[in-house]
Amino acid sequence: MIIASVADYREAARRRLPAFLFEYMDGGSFAEETLRRNVSDLAAIALRQRVLRDVSNLDLSTELFGQKLAMPVMLGPVGLAGLNARRGEKQAVRAAEAAGIPFTLSTVAACSLEETMTAAAKPIWFQLYMIRDRGFMRDMLARVVAAGCSALVFTVDMPVAGSRYRDWKTGLTGMPGLKGALYRVAQGAVKPGWAWDVGLLGRPHSLGNVAPVLKGGSGVEDFFAWLGQNFEPSIGWRDLDFIRSEWNGPLIIKGLLDPEDAREAAKLGADGIVVSNHGGRQLDGVLSSARALPGIADAVGDRLTVLADGGVRSGLDVVRMLALGAKGVMLGRAWAYALGARGEAGMRHMLQVIEHEMRVAMSLTGVTRIADIDRTILAGEQGT
Repeated sequence: MIIASVADYREAARRRLPAFLFEYMDGGSFAEETLRRNVSDLAAIALRQRVLRDVSNLDLSTELFGQKLAMPVMLGPVGLAGLNARRGEKQAVRAAEAAGIPFTLSTVAACSLEETMTAAAKPIWFQLYMIRDRGFMRDMLARVVAAGCSALVFTVDMPVAGSRYRDWKTGLTGMPGLKGALYRVAQGAVKPGWAWDVGLLGRPHSLGNVAPVLKGGSGVEDFFAWLGQNFEPSIGWRDLDFIRSEWNGPLIIKGLLDPEDAREAAKLGADGIVVSNHGGRQLDGVLSSARALPGIADAVGDRLTVLADGGVRSGLDVVRMLALGAKGVMLGRAWAYALGARGEAGMRHMLQVIEHEMRVAMSLTGVTRIADIDRTILAGEQGT
């Protein structure tokens, strides 16, 4: 299949991956309205086309949290994405470094922090959930410090898991024991490329960062059982004190959709936030990231660094997010699709596509620097 876009990578990943992995990556919660709105609301943002502006010298570089980036894009945390290809997070970090952008490792990655760092030439970012087991959190933060991670992304929109119907239907959750295991094996068996590459040659000995605390074993069921037991519904802003006591580097709070929450994050000393609804995987029916972003950027954009994710499927979408007020954009499904379709090579190509599409969008809106992308490039009432 000829691949020219993130949408093409999605279809290629669907063809190659077993259903339980693809649907986990691709799906949202409840009726998936927010998942769809993330894409459609962003696509509806109209830009002003400008002409005769001399765009012969474009500069996509920027600086975030003291780091120079080749473009204002980072690979966001995606749980279990490393199962999409053999030792997938190691492939992902190499692709990110080749593109000159940060990679963010999820707490619930398939590869551990230490294994991922064996493929990294530069410091990576790390994403952490608030886990009921504070001993695990303290140990994990010590590992993050020891690994030299350059930023901590603290996800706050998951005190409980969203209702994800696709995962029940594929047997990833809700189908315990031998029945669920056999159902997943059957799904993998009809995808021989993935079964050979990941199921056999790349089979993990344990599930990444949580392996030390898994009680029953190292399988997917054990992983989800531990995760379900360790969601922390009592999480509050006071818990930032615990994080700050163990971490002195840049702290980025991920999962905000309301300006009041953004103001609270700024007041408590966060260095950055990610405007995000967890890719439509938590509370269905909430605002898309594109709709929430302008109000939050107006509220706190002068006090901390505002990032965004959700529905980004092209370099044009990256430019839209920047115009709405973000200083940087996290890719999630886009890189997971590319990894699942063609591994590291696919990810490198996908990031080249994103960069090219950004250059086209900047050229045709008449801006040559990232700092010049703001609401003045938006059409009609969307602009300033």
